[in-house]
Amino acid sequence: MRFWASSCVVLPVFLQAPWVHFYPFSALLFTFVLLGLGSSLVQFVGNKWTKVGSLLVGVSGSWLGGCLFWGWLRMYPVLHLPVEAVALPLAFVGLSTKWRIGSGFYLACLLGTAFTDLMMVITGVIDAWPDVVAASLEDAADKLNATSIQLLNPLSLFCLVVAGLLIIFLADQMNQRGTLNSPAGAVWLVAGAALTTTLWVDGLFLVTTIIQPKLSGLI
Repeated sequence: MRFWASSCVVLPVFLQAPWVHFYPFSALLFTFVLLGLGSSLVQFVGNKWTKVGSLLVGVSGSWLGGCLFWGWLRMYPVLHLPVEAVALPLAFVGLSTKWRIGSGFYLACLLGTAFTDLMMVITGVIDAWPDVVAASLEDAADKLNATSIQLLNPLSLFCLVVAGLLIIFLADQMNQRGTLNSPAGAVWLVAGAALTTTLWVDGLFLVTTIIQPKLSGLI
């Protein structure tokens, strides 16, 4: 489950991002494919697939928020977290149902998004957001490359390291709770994996921006 949870964090970054950039409506419709597949696995297939089905339902919530924002609202960074939180009420309710694994995945991803956005504000990178997303792929790459230099100053690096350590600590606490023999154990393991993977994806994105900005323009 931790492997699949981590994979489902990476998937939106490298598949959804370029898809929604060019074909936002079809990317949005794929939300219902994920939701339908996940619901079917839980409702009509054996118990072995219940956890996977619940996870896919959680992925559909993250996918929906990502499509809505990056498809039509990406010029407004202040709306990023609120739009990504579109399924937040359902996720909280789902924690006490058979959909708890999907809810835990969605909430962990949302927490990772909150960390990312907060660090963008603290480091000042968010000021360049509208210019980057409004530019062509070539221009966006150049702007991202210039913006990434802001992250290499001592104060920004210190803030990023502190945030990274905090994420690692929280994920470790989740993983420890996941070792408990309880129905919620798998939820904590999935949440910990999702949060940890968010950290590695952000790090990979930074490295990609510095080394190959043209690729990061699609992300």
